[in-house]
Amino acid sequence: MAWGLLGRSGSGISSAADGLAGAGWGRARDHAFERAVSNARGHFNRCARCTDYVCGRCWNAAQGLCLRCAPDTAAEAMAAQQRGLNDMAAQRAYVAGQQAGQSYDSTLPRQLVCPRCHTETHGAAFSSGCGYQLAQRNQCPSCSVAVPDGAAFCPGCGVRR
Repeated sequence: MAWGLLGRSGSGISSAADGLAGAGWGRARDHAFERAVSNARGHFNRCARCTDYVCGRCWNAAQGLCLRCAPDTAAEAMAAQQRGLNDMAAQRAYVAGQQAGQSYDSTLPRQLVCPRCHTETHGAAFSSGCGYQLAQRNQCPSCSVAVPDGAAFCPGCGVRR
């Protein structure tokens, strides 16, 4: 019975605190919040175009708009110059690669991994891991015709391999 009385009194105390908070404390909290919002407004600008609030760093004062809606012209010009420089450098490097590619023999068979030691070869003639000669052409020693793997005789001149 004592616990029941205490429980009921505890809930009564809780209800009383809620009533106090609703009556006086809530209004004080609301007024404090309104003051904080008023103080913050002095540090932010509202863009007339997008209606966003932005800080002073993101505000174009000369245009009266945020920097997203009215980017700084000098900064945009410098960024465009840098993009142009990067694009031209990339284009010149591409042309240089095309010129170097003209001397690249694309018909030459290349192995990218050594069949013996499994080292990456990057198309080299010999394995850097074991020295094995890579992409060996099976050519006839007498007529230089390509001889298929496993062939006992040259298909060009008939010489035994």
